[in-house]
Amino acid sequence: MRVHRKGVMACLLFGLMGLAATVHGADSTTPPPVKLALNAPAFAPEQINVTIYLPPGYAMSDARYPVLYANDGQDMDAVGLRDTLSTLYAQRAIRPVIVVAVDMLKDRASGYGLFDRARRRSVVGGSRIGPIGTRAYDYSAWVVNELVPYIDAHYRTQASAHGRTMLGWSLGALHAFCLGWEYPEVFGQVGAFSPSFWLAADRSDARAVESTRLAQAMVARSGVRKPVRFWFAVGGHEETNDRNHNGTIDAVEDLQDLITGFTLPDGTHQVGLRDLGYTVDMDYATRPERKDDVAYDLFPDGEHNQATWKRMLPVFLGWAYGTEATVQSQ
Repeated sequence: MRVHRKGVMACLLFGLMGLAATVHGADSTTPPPVKLALNAPAFAPEQINVTIYLPPGYAMSDARYPVLYANDGQDMDAVGLRDTLSTLYAQRAIRPVIVVAVDMLKDRASGYGLFDRARRRSVVGGSRIGPIGTRAYDYSAWVVNELVPYIDAHYRTQASAHGRTMLGWSLGALHAFCLGWEYPEVFGQVGAFSPSFWLAADRSDARAVESTRLAQAMVARSGVRKPVRFWFAVGGHEETNDRNHNGTIDAVEDLQDLITGFTLPDGTHQVGLRDLGYTVDMDYATRPERKDDVAYDLFPDGEHNQATWKRMLPVFLGWAYGTEATVQSQ
């Protein structure tokens, strides 16, 4: 299968040209979104709002479907989820999928962070806006122990890690990565757009940040490859910060370092995903036919915003759920 960014985007643009006249007609068997407000005792009295997008023909089928769980569910209109799905379905470019979009907590920075499953605690990092991830363990436990079983009980899902994918952007991508990393028996794939891999234990200066980034340290400490596939995307214009003045912005370098490893100030190599035995494609945009464990996709003009994540979405969906209809020649 050759799933090319240009091919997927061409399919998307072709479909969008006739969106007003054709998409809603082609979508006539797509059930309306289901909106829920679910209890989460650790966050009471706050409830967590969830929207479930079922694929076309769901009501007329007895099939079981893979499930895409997505952080920042309140952003789905802004990133064009429904129109993108409708277009890719009309083009037969992706397999049908149930999407479970989870709205952020009132305190987004508390839930979207890192956690240590074995120690049952959050791993908190500092930032300009304050601590990040103070409730990440509690929130993640709710996702795994309450939300996923609820969805499996009420919908025809492929109830296995192979059938579940976790998606997020920015801090939501940091959290999505950690969920896959800590619960590989629950989530078999992760999509991370513009992940906040800058999160560090010590932000006293640039050298300290470089040495204490938390997601990179989590990978290095693991020492083992986990049965999870990752699709990472980042924009080349997400910021202008360049801690070590090497000409690569931090957003890009933080992600690259997590994948390939990097040299610490003392000269030792800190392990990345590739060192753990993951096969890695660092040029997914031109070689998407490869089926590596880790795909890295740089959007050179991409920024840290919903407009860029909207562009990333159809490419990611092609990676996660692509069919032979996405085969294109270069």
